[in-house]
Amino acid sequence: MRFAKLHGLGNSYVYIDLVTQAAPELDWPKVARRVSDKGFGIGSDGLILLLPSERADVRMRMFNADGSEGEMCGNGIRCLARFADDLGLVEGDRLRVETLAGVLDLELRRSGGVVTAVRVDMGRPRLKRSEIPMRGDPGDEPVLAEELVVAGRTHEVTAVSMGPPHCVLFVDDVDAAPVQSLGPEIESHPAFPNRTNVDFVTVVDGANLRMRVWERGSGETQACGTGACASVVAAALLGKTGRRVTVHMPGGQLEIEWAPDGHVHMLGPCELVCRGTLSDEWLASLGRSG
Repeated sequence: MRFAKLHGLGNSYVYIDLVTQAAPELDWPKVARRVSDKGFGIGSDGLILLLPSERADVRMRMFNADGSEGEMCGNGIRCLARFADDLGLVEGDRLRVETLAGVLDLELRRSGGVVTAVRVDMGRPRLKRSEIPMRGDPGDEPVLAEELVVAGRTHEVTAVSMGPPHCVLFVDDVDAAPVQSLGPEIESHPAFPNRTNVDFVTVVDGANLRMRVWERGSGETQACGTGACASVVAAALLGKTGRRVTVHMPGGQLEIEWAPDGHVHMLGPCELVCRGTLSDEWLASLGRSG
């Protein structure tokens, strides 16, 4: 079974093409856990499957490193466009991708005939508490700078869903933020029935944010596309920035625009790391414990 590994700003995924190659029935959550493991597999933040679609050009399924399935992935979908183009599945510079968060429209940008960046229409952010989802009342109101008690301490959070749920915390110094300790506490907090991604954000000025992210099911990663979008929406709603913002993360930066029509647009890079073949021996090992 052929695969490729791609990354967007260091947020890496293993991609398997199920459009041009057939695959046996596999436990995909288990494949995701094993393939993400740098000891037993390849090493990545998760697994993304490229599939046929009846609603769009292709369909995307993404699994986090712990095997849980996510609604969408911003960095992952940009790399999916590069992967599909490398396979000859893209005509022109447009691609429509079906995800669990809906059908998204992508614009591919090439350099030397190779897709090196993608602009994604991420759709409108979901702001109602019930849409995040986040427990509490009223369910039809946004969660803006709301107090959340975590392990006995109170934090101010803003919740935004860009398909996946995000909990945004504005901090004075993102480098000193307790991402590794507070991130998992908020991820699994009872307020979030589906768990949540956690974004730690420092406002640089009205057009720049710095962000670190604790991703649901994967831990801290180098970058998060949906998190960058959610952070810009949160910052704009709270009057901290404008609606066109560069988000700087450890792995690099994304250009985010919350357009007048309410749609959020994300522009960022994608890069192929390697291609390969999963061996029969490795695939057979999936039947073993672990």
